[in-house]
Amino acid sequence: MTFFTHFGSYLLMLKGMFTKPENWRMYWKEFIHQCVEIGIGALPIVVIISIFLGAVTTVQTAYQLVSPLVPMSTVAQIVRDSIILELSPTVLSIVLAGVVGSKIASELGNMRISEQIDALEIMGINSKSYLIFPKILAALVMIPCLIVISAVLGIWGGRTAGAMSGIIATDIFDMGLRQSLNLYNINFALYKAYTFAFILSTVPAYFGYHVKGGALEIGRASTSAVVVSCILILVADYALAAILL
Repeated sequence: MTFFTHFGSYLLMLKGMFTKPENWRMYWKEFIHQCVEIGIGALPIVVIISIFLGAVTTVQTAYQLVSPLVPMSTVAQIVRDSIILELSPTVLSIVLAGVVGSKIASELGNMRISEQIDALEIMGINSKSYLIFPKILAALVMIPCLIVISAVLGIWGGRTAGAMSGIIATDIFDMGLRQSLNLYNINFALYKAYTFAFILSTVPAYFGYHVKGGALEIGRASTSAVVVSCILILVADYALAAILL
């Protein structure tokens, strides 16, 4: 019964966001602010993780392909498809669930505890629409962009690591990148990116918005938001792969 209670409250929260804004300029300002917080704020960790993901994937793939019958350009194909299909969308989204999700949950939880949300409601402002909707829109805009950047940096990191370690020359790696490229893989990665962006923005917003208690409950809500977001991202990852591949 607890699951259905939370799920119903989650759907009601999403439904309550869709009202006519009281002031379009304030909503736009909040949307831009959230784009900066979510996109620019998470960019350094995205860059670091993506480069090393590509580097590690190249080294481990070359270590496993020890047969002389397998051309070295195959390493680049495996790195390319692994980064685009799984590593950049899924691993990065799980990391962002901890970075972005905990921030959203703690921010809304602090506003709930300090009665700022109640003050907005008293003034006749739809707090769900003003506080949550810009965060979701910003996540849907910025997180797919971060995942695209991550894929590019991951492939570049794998190329650089292969050249620096002497595993695979850059011209052979570039040739492998162009071989057997399936453009649907890029579309599939974007499908996952938008799905994961919706999950890691709405779930923490729900936990933060419905906090009750004090500072201790804010910490618990942030932890629950990150855990539930990661689980849902993995479930959605499997579901999308089973349905679309």
